Amino acid sequence: MDFSASLKIAATGLHAQSARMRVIAENLANADSAGKAPGDDPYRRRVPTFQAAYDSAVGGKVVEVGKLAYDMSEFTSRYEPGHPAADATGYVQYPNVNPLIEAADMREAQRTYEANLNVVSVTRQMLGRTLDILRG
Repeated sequence: MDFSASLKIAATGLHAQSARMRVIAENLANADSAGKAPGDDPYRRRVPTFQAAYDSAVGGKVVEVGKLAYDMSEFTSRYEPGHPAADATGYVQYPNVNPLIEAADMREAQRTYEANLNVVSVTRQMLGRTLDILRG
């Protein structure tokens, strides 16, 4: 595998983790978004999907971002009888977003992004050293 293949593989990893962080940020931004009227569903948590794909130009597998999936877990309910979206019993449905899980996912995505960034940095250093050797 050559330097450009390493850079391309790391670049696809950077792209995938960047997309993952955007989805997590959207989930966190909508964590308290209830419906507007009784019976309306609130925001449903999204989950990015990834798949490995063989890239013949690279000679190896790269990461591709798939479609966004919806987390089909149950919504949470809170007793808020004065809320416009409250049902007849006074409960309001809220999104199935757990900020603690989102924070953990964000941290994992950040660390994976940093790891791919380190691959790019080390590959550039190795390329520079190779050029120095060839000049000398």
